[in-house]
Amino acid sequence: MTVTDTSTSIPCAPGTLPLLGHAVPLLRDPLGFLRSLPQHGGLVSIRLGPHPAIVVCDPQLLHQVLVNDRVFDEGGPLVDRAREFIGNGLIISPHAQHRQQRRLVQPAFRPELLPGYARTMAVQFHEAISSWHEGQIINVLDETQQIASRALIATLFGAGPDSVSRDRIAADSATLVAGVYRRAIQPAWLTALPTPANTRCRRAVRRLRATIAAYVAEQGPHEDAGPMLSMLLDARDTEGDGQGLSDAECIEQVTAFFLAGTETTAVTLAWALHVLAARPDLEHEVRDEATGMVNGAGVDPGQLPLTRAVITEALRLYPPAWLSMRITTTDTALAGHPVPAGTTVVFSPYLIHHLPDLYPDPERFDPRRWTGAAQHSLPRHGFVPFGGGACKCIGDQFALTESVLALATIVGRWHLEHPDPAAFRTPRPLTTFQPRGLRLRVSSPTALAGPCTQAPRRKGGDGG
Repeated sequence: MTVTDTSTSIPCAPGTLPLLGHAVPLLRDPLGFLRSLPQHGGLVSIRLGPHPAIVVCDPQLLHQVLVNDRVFDEGGPLVDRAREFIGNGLIISPHAQHRQQRRLVQPAFRPELLPGYARTMAVQFHEAISSWHEGQIINVLDETQQIASRALIATLFGAGPDSVSRDRIAADSATLVAGVYRRAIQPAWLTALPTPANTRCRRAVRRLRATIAAYVAEQGPHEDAGPMLSMLLDARDTEGDGQGLSDAECIEQVTAFFLAGTETTAVTLAWALHVLAARPDLEHEVRDEATGMVNGAGVDPGQLPLTRAVITEALRLYPPAWLSMRITTTDTALAGHPVPAGTTVVFSPYLIHHLPDLYPDPERFDPRRWTGAAQHSLPRHGFVPFGGGACKCIGDQFALTESVLALATIVGRWHLEHPDPAAFRTPRPLTTFQPRGLRLRVSSPTALAGPCTQAPRRKGGDGG
């Protein structure tokens, strides 16, 4: 990667240190650091360790970056570290490979397949939460990761792995997701050392690839495979060479699905449950909407507009993929500033989603932004939890369907509340923006009593 310094033309964020760059604020208070950048302009120069980069703080400029993926290609330290783990799967494939990969993967995400996927998901959701019991205090992120991984495994593999293998897949995925961000902003020499964290990452990626490879190989005839994997195995590039995915490519795609699909749904669902636990009034409305599906096998998320709005607002306030990167393939310009080839371009959905010019009172959780007439006044390019342009996440509607149905299933069956509302503080994000340490008490909906209360206002990145 060419290291390019654009600081001569673009304002630089204060606080850079020799060798470390802005690693200290990015590790200590990354969300606060991001919120401070727009005051310096629509483009701001920072350093990721020793590597210079520019951060896009303006939604219109970000739109230019996202739609021009030939110039602003997948790349940068974050993407480079992810490729070490999962290869060139669709979610991080470079422009030269992206179009063909997308044509091969697209059939598995056709809209007409979503109702069937939803029925498969619903079975897993009901089974997963049936083990909860009255008065239990759950680790929310652990539970939502299990829920999301079970649903994705069933959709991909049908019967799929046993519970032990499922737990191992979930644990290895979590290890990799936690390690990518740290490795992206630290010096390369530190990444290469055999530290315990680096060793855990290497072991996790070997196990995860081996586990997924074994289950792909076990599918045998296509009719024995799960619905999504069948589509991947059968896909042919009719606009290109007519070939399908090789075994190695299929394993890369499935690995990418696990890391991206499971994490996005689990994190979004966990944040939504956190907010509803502090908003019994809103939880009651979601439960009323979900009543018709509690004992069913699934429902069209279009019948759950409030539940979908809660998920959408959770994606705005707590976007799982809070930090992303591109790399320029040729000399270009943004906002009149020259941007040479090889420049790392950083964008943050979290930053964009918290701009007060786009979202009045941006720290307030308000699902009504996404319902009725209010949704028509929302900024055109101001909501990017799944990216945008040709590289927009191919599974965005799959993830939304899964998240909406999972939330409706849980709230329709259980009431969750904070055992100690003051105990949870929003943690620093890692590769994804996770509510680590969030615990909620489970009870039946009849346990909900007393006057409805409003959630405490968030301070900085905290609260709901």
